[in-house]
Amino acid sequence: MIKTIALAAIVALAALLIFAANRPDTFRVQRTATIKAPPDRLHPLINDMRVFNTWNPYNLKDPYIQGEYQGPQAGPGAVYRFAGNRDVGKGSIAIVDTAPTRVTMKLDMVEPFEGHNIVEFTLAPKGDATDVTWAMHGPSPFMARLVGVFMDMDTMIGRDFEAGLANLKSRAEKAV
Repeated sequence: MIKTIALAAIVALAALLIFAANRPDTFRVQRTATIKAPPDRLHPLINDMRVFNTWNPYNLKDPYIQGEYQGPQAGPGAVYRFAGNRDVGKGSIAIVDTAPTRVTMKLDMVEPFEGHNIVEFTLAPKGDATDVTWAMHGPSPFMARLVGVFMDMDTMIGRDFEAGLANLKSRAEKAV
């Protein structure tokens, strides 16, 4: 009986590991919100690290987050290094490219899991408003794929992106 249970557990574990290994080795999460503001009003709210962190939901999750800014305040080379609670983790985010309708950042996480991802904000004019898309993509190592079997990362990260876009919307539309 014990041998049968042990064998069944080993087969189930092997099946789980094989399933996780065959999941996609990259991920992409994105959310879009329509904000009643032109791109030239939204861009500075994203392209300036200090301003970005006034509405960034990850920075707002931990009132005791420790952060350090490096490089220019805005645009390529602007860096924010942070160490926060379990929900925030430890790492850095840096602006690597910018244009009037786009800001690209590199997110390097150290804790709780190591990760190296690209974050993109795209600003698409839509009449008197702008569709703002917040996207993140990068590699999905085996451990992330295994965790993804039990936790829907798109939902978890997407919920934060939705909250952030709502914060950005509130800030940008209040400035009108």
